[in-house]
Amino acid sequence: MKSFLLLFLMVFTLGCAQDKQMLSGETEWQREMNADFKDASKSPLKDKDRKNFTGLDFYKYDSTYVVKASLKRTPDSQWFKMKTTTDRESEERVFGILSFELKGKMYQLNVYQGKESMTTEGYEDYLFLPFLDDTNGSGSYAGGRYIDLRIPDGDILVIDFNTAYNPYCAYDEKYSCPIVPRENYLATEVKAGVKAFKKH
Repeated sequence: MKSFLLLFLMVFTLGCAQDKQMLSGETEWQREMNADFKDASKSPLKDKDRKNFTGLDFYKYDSTYVVKASLKRTPDSQWFKMKTTTDRESEERVFGILSFELKGKMYQLNVYQGKESMTTEGYEDYLFLPFLDDTNGSGSYAGGRYIDLRIPDGDILVIDFNTAYNPYCAYDEKYSCPIVPRENYLATEVKAGVKAFKKH
């Protein structure tokens, strides 16, 4: 009986480990993303795509894509209507300009603040960093990717391109996604974050 119980526990533990392994992910952030995409209540995936979902395709984690950016705030910037993939327009303003060095070259990106997020609980200090780069349409989603940031106390912000993710409309066209402004194009390949999604 004891050996049977031990065998049962071993099989059960192995089974659980295999279930967990089915959702891939090299980092905690990747594993959380995969868990959310598998969860029907959170996932942007269509039912048919979620059914056999085992994980998103990510570029390999690369610490050189974690950069310290200096933030030049633009408190007098005007609100404007950012176009989306549907008729909806998102009211945004340029919160500031981020300057940083990546792979030995200097770059700048605008970081945005949404009017709606300022009054949404838990998102009052949320900043939106959409960007385009030279992997778009080959390794990554053609429409560019997003990074979530928070307003810092000082004038330094850490940008982790390993957490760059696709807009939800990359998975289902019913979603309304902000279109990345052209001025947020990086003339380099950002081989970090989520890759393009292969629909089944």
